[in-house]
Amino acid sequence: MEEEVKEDAQEETKVEEASADKVKEETEEESKPEKKKKANAPEAHVNPSKKKLVKTLVNLIKENKSFVVVSVKNIPGKQFQEIKKVLSEKVKLKYVKKSIIYRAIDEIDGELTPMKEHIKEDVALLFSDADAFELSGMMANFKSPAKAKVGQEAPENIVIEPGPTEILPGPAVGEFSVLGIKVAVEDGKIAIKTKKVLVKKGEKITAQHTAIMDKLDIKPFKIGFEPIAAYDREEKKIYVGIKVDKEATLEELKTSFAKALGFAVNICYVNKDTLPFILGKAAAHEAALSKIIEEKGGASGEKKDEEKVEETKAEEAKEEVVEEKKDDAGEKKDEGEGK
Repeated sequence: MEEEVKEDAQEETKVEEASADKVKEETEEESKPEKKKKANAPEAHVNPSKKKLVKTLVNLIKENKSFVVVSVKNIPGKQFQEIKKVLSEKVKLKYVKKSIIYRAIDEIDGELTPMKEHIKEDVALLFSDADAFELSGMMANFKSPAKAKVGQEAPENIVIEPGPTEILPGPAVGEFSVLGIKVAVEDGKIAIKTKKVLVKKGEKITAQHTAIMDKLDIKPFKIGFEPIAAYDREEKKIYVGIKVDKEATLEELKTSFAKALGFAVNICYVNKDTLPFILGKAAAHEAALSKIIEEKGGASGEKKDEEKVEETKAEEAKEEVVEEKKDDAGEKKDEGEGK
């Protein structure tokens, strides 16, 4: 981290009675290699301001619900101050040397001792009454895009999208071609013709990759406070791996909700979320049943009509036979009378 960040952060963590110059001198003095003590040399005097700083940390740990260790490595000074300002409403931030942190931990019950293994170089301490996971979620919101460096692993597929650029043709055309990116010159500028995965997730980034990404202003990384470990005073527990990816978590929740909703509708479990779907399902079933009934009813009616027609025809045929018989009988009677 830049030297100005350390100085600014150390300024915040000084004891009220100590001046800024004094704190800086103490920090520089502490950073020097320790000289080997002589066999019978008396124990070195501990600076009173350091004792007060240790006491301040101890009080902060005891007075707040959460104590979180975060990495601030490679964060530019401007961004450090911006994040610090945003978090200040809920969080007290301290940036001190790890030897001071160790002393503060040693003065508290042994339950905090395992936190020492998570305190490395370039860490800051956050103290708050908010839950540690809530703090982690807050920090996830304050990350800025950052350029890639040679040797880093791609966090996701780094994709070059087709479209116009502001890059003038020249050596750049060859740089694109070497990486398999199809380009053309349009209106005096380089235009990318097809989509191209420049670096796959997990692959190492090379100098050729960074050159192209710089030209296209592609920033595949995000930098900000990275939670390392947290201590919950109320539960007296240490949590490790508390990074919260809000976007990924929300997507997982949406997927899980959709699956659970479908299952609940299928088993007709009624609540405010499933009721509209269950009613819609019932209406669809009603419409389908009505159609089946109508079709069956129509077929039955047609059959009855056909039967009536047949009966009518039979009656008519029967009447015709009767009439014929009557006619025959009349003719025979007339013949008898004539004789």
